[in-house]
Amino acid sequence: MYLPIKLTKESREPIYHQIEQQLQTLIASGFLAPGNALPSIRVLAKELEISVITTRRAYQNLEANGFIETKQGKGTFVSEVPDDIRKQVKSDNVLDAMQEAVHIAHTYDYTKTEMIELFTKAVESYYEEKEGES
Repeated sequence: MYLPIKLTKESREPIYHQIEQQLQTLIASGFLAPGNALPSIRVLAKELEISVITTRRAYQNLEANGFIETKQGKGTFVSEVPDDIRKQVKSDNVLDAMQEAVHIAHTYDYTKTEMIELFTKAVESYYEEKEGES
């Protein structure tokens, strides 16, 4: 199974945390449904060209937080994640992206009002595009 995980080795964020966050996002978004099999720790480590120990840590954290479960002799599978946790992951990811955008805008000396105007413009533009596709 191909997992669209992109690692940034130059990032200050640990690799295991990048994997963990991206898998949480894939699960919360529904890209990975409950019951889907995940690659083994060794296979994922090989695909991502990282240490088995790093991959194991990400899987252990995901299992501890209820996103995946390991069945002895069968493999690792996506768990049924409660809606409130799925919503929280989605909200956290969107908020993180918005905070990054605010940080970038701040470095260009945009005011709060200008940032809100830009955000509104971005939202309107997005929905205009979507309407045009229908």
